[in-house]
Amino acid sequence: MDTAPALLLLLALGFCCPGIYGQSLRIMAKSPRDTTQLQVGQRLELECQTDKNTGAFWIHKDKKGTLHFIVFISSTSRATFPNHRTSTRFEASKHDTTYSLAVKSFTPQDQGNYFCVMNYNQMLFFSPGQPAFLPATTAAPTTCVPTTKGGTTEDPNLKTPDPGSRLQEGLEQFCLAFLWIPLAGLCLLLLQLLATTIVL
Repeated sequence: MDTAPALLLLLALGFCCPGIYGQSLRIMAKSPRDTTQLQVGQRLELECQTDKNTGAFWIHKDKKGTLHFIVFISSTSRATFPNHRTSTRFEASKHDTTYSLAVKSFTPQDQGNYFCVMNYNQMLFFSPGQPAFLPATTAAPTTCVPTTKGGTTEDPNLKTPDPGSRLQEGLEQFCLAFLWIPLAGLCLLLLQLLATTIVL
């Protein structure tokens, strides 16, 4: 599941640029089986149901928020994995307008959200994420006691920022930079052309 920079750039734009959702395309990622009780070594099956026959990407967002390209399934049912035509960990197939992905033997690193992405009329469409996590193990309850440092009390129950919100903020900043830097360069070029025209 190596990341492809060009694909991740497109995905970042898809997550942060609202114009991508402007056209009508029905796309839904789901599992035909219950994913709330996944076990290590179990087969995970996912389906991307859509109303278009244009091919589909499967993307995995891991627990840290990192995006991984898994496979592209073409409209002619050809599956293309990163650097390989086949994969030892995944299976991909297509039937009508349903694009299927199977994780052959689920591992802890396969936990996260799975997205189906389609390119239609030069726009990217993302399915809602299909979560796939191993059940949380229950540990003995612990009692948190505030500690005192230099006269201030620290509360150990303070929550750390949500990694998903940090990822969204990073993608929004990336999107703004991606849009504004070329625009600023274009403005400078136009100013230079205007100055050259005035001088001549």
